[in-house]
Amino acid sequence: MEYKNYYHILGVDKTADGKDIKQAYRRLARQYHPDKNPGSKQAEEKFKAINEAYEVIGNPDNRAKYDQLGSNYHRFQQMGGQASDFDFSQWFAQGAGRQSSNVDFGDIFGGKNNDFSSFFNSIFGAAGSPRPRPQNPYQTNQPPNYDIEQVVEITLEEAFSGATRTYQQNGRQFTAKIPAGAKTGSKIRLRGKGHSHSQGVGDLFLVVQVLPHETFERVGHHLEVTVEVDVVTAVLGGQVTVPTLGGSVTLKIPPGSQNGQLFRLGGKGLPHLGQPERFGDLLAKIRVYIPQQLTKEERTLYERLAQLAQPRP
Repeated sequence: MEYKNYYHILGVDKTADGKDIKQAYRRLARQYHPDKNPGSKQAEEKFKAINEAYEVIGNPDNRAKYDQLGSNYHRFQQMGGQASDFDFSQWFAQGAGRQSSNVDFGDIFGGKNNDFSSFFNSIFGAAGSPRPRPQNPYQTNQPPNYDIEQVVEITLEEAFSGATRTYQQNGRQFTAKIPAGAKTGSKIRLRGKGHSHSQGVGDLFLVVQVLPHETFERVGHHLEVTVEVDVVTAVLGGQVTVPTLGGSVTLKIPPGSQNGQLFRLGGKGLPHLGQPERFGDLLAKIRVYIPQQLTKEERTLYERLAQLAQPRP
């Protein structure tokens, strides 16, 4: 069986802390997400590998077991042993299936079983449909929980306009709608889309996580954006183009505007969850930039301006 170097897959050091691991995972997940790479089998496989790696080293218990396995594996190789001769059997998972923070990745990609590697399934749990877990592991007399809780990542654009995701569960494929205005932590309940059992079917809960955006910062229903303004426009006033999730708009800059000054564009933020007709605002913060290279004429004019600005005796 092939040994998987999960640290290498996520591009982090073995000493990386949980925050660094999470940041690396989120960055790679955005880069290789199937929605951003439609039809790319290579990106899909990379996305699966990233999720598998994070399922292990992003989970303290799994990481501890994996690190212990890795130490034994590398020590075996340093003593001259061949990788194919290493005895993995003592590390094979026993009993119930894996304890997953991101439930049933197999359903995301339409597979009957989970799409993690045989290495993962052997070490951290048997392949196949995940088994229902008690709601409280310390009280085994409680009824099993047949619900599924699944993290779903969406872009800020999808939070603005809504999104859909396709899943497969209990042999059936279905589409889940993520409403406009969803934010990180929002839960979407899909009744009857959980694990099936003798008394019925559980529910699927989608837990939304909105990915960071390169341009906008989300603050509740509002958005913040930085807009560069040249010094002449800041002094004399003028117009600048401001990006919004609904398309660019023109903002009038009054004379004497200061660096860091905020301008509120009403209704250009995000819709309210459950109230798509209500929108937050967009806060545009201007950043006055100073030219680094001047023409001869520009320098002459700035020097003349400097003379005019000097106090008269």
